[in-house]
Amino acid sequence: MKDKKNTSYPKEKINILLLENISKEAVGIFTDSGYVSIKRISGALGEDELIKEIRQVHILGIRSKTMVTSKVLENAKVLQAIGCFCIGVNQVDLSSATQHGVAVFNAPYSNTRSVAELVIGASIMLMRKIPDKHTAAQNGIWLKEATGSHELRGKTMGLIGYGNIGSQVSVLAESMGMKVIYFDVETKLPLGNAIDAKSLKEVLSKSDIISLHVPELDSTKNLINRNNLKHCKKGAILINYARGNVVDLEALKSAINKGEISGAAIDVFPVEPEKNGSEFSSPLIGIKNVLLTPHIGGSTEEAQRNIGIDVAQKLLQFLEKGISTGSHTVPVLALPPHEGAHRILHIHKNVPGVLGEINSMLSKNKINILGQYLKTNDEIGYVVLDLDKNISKEAIQLLRKVEHTIKVRMLY
Repeated sequence: MKDKKNTSYPKEKINILLLENISKEAVGIFTDSGYVSIKRISGALGEDELIKEIRQVHILGIRSKTMVTSKVLENAKVLQAIGCFCIGVNQVDLSSATQHGVAVFNAPYSNTRSVAELVIGASIMLMRKIPDKHTAAQNGIWLKEATGSHELRGKTMGLIGYGNIGSQVSVLAESMGMKVIYFDVETKLPLGNAIDAKSLKEVLSKSDIISLHVPELDSTKNLINRNNLKHCKKGAILINYARGNVVDLEALKSAINKGEISGAAIDVFPVEPEKNGSEFSSPLIGIKNVLLTPHIGGSTEEAQRNIGIDVAQKLLQFLEKGISTGSHTVPVLALPPHEGAHRILHIHKNVPGVLGEINSMLSKNKINILGQYLKTNDEIGYVVLDLDKNISKEAIQLLRKVEHTIKVRMLY
């Protein structure tokens, strides 16, 4: 079969574990590339369960619920890479993964459109007070009125965070005839006619709709709190499709009940159920003009397909070529192939002298280096060596003896 063996390790012996209903497109990429040992589990696994499963796993695929802790990584003796088939990587202990030389990939852009569209949809629903009218109709009450219902056209969309999703919302909002103002802690080039605000307070005070697009950091915890809600334009709408701990929900509930905020759409929560069908609680349940959804901002078939393809391809690039582009742990290298050579990957602690020891050891044993690439981060170094085919097996044994070595793998 053509291209049956891209790695020195037989493909049929490379074990791939995919959790949490990872898309069939991802599975197809692996099978089309000749990998057959693929185990799929529909749900997330707890720490003890994952430790049992991961001992002989080379590639692990997860979504947002499975927590890959340092204890899990200590038991993952042959693990090469983790694919987070989602936007974030906070479910993985990145420091421990780095120390173990495990590459961690994700898909930071693949569900951007899905989230952005839902923000616009929620904006329309809340500006027209559809949640209240829907509830009334479901209860057999005809609630036809225009009071308090508004068009998006001419209103101001305020974006807190202007990254991949925030900027996409900006474009869609302008196409709906809205004005856009945004605030980001980093300098971001505005798209279209969007205006870069000078402060969070400015966005809150000028916006009819406020949409949050910030990461989960200590600095963003309860970013929208009792004090900041006081700066909001009276009757504004708040949308949080970012992270669950960004909004103080009790404070938001109070602001809505007092009429200071006219509605909210919340898709992420400080504590979320682990399984479908589980009991869910929130201070905002039963509050008027509120849309609560179960963390589905990026949950479209298109987004899941794109995520599956993106992350699976990154995993294959690392597994078969040593390319670490997109990794959060292993330093990024993109490597051209070297004909007539064997390629060895060496991951080591980032301390002075390791590369010198590698070169010295190979030179003493008359092993010719045909190509060499090195990239480091604060904790580890990643070296790719293209060596003479006739002596590469001897070389890999020598490289394992280099002090501060974390992991050595012959690629092909």
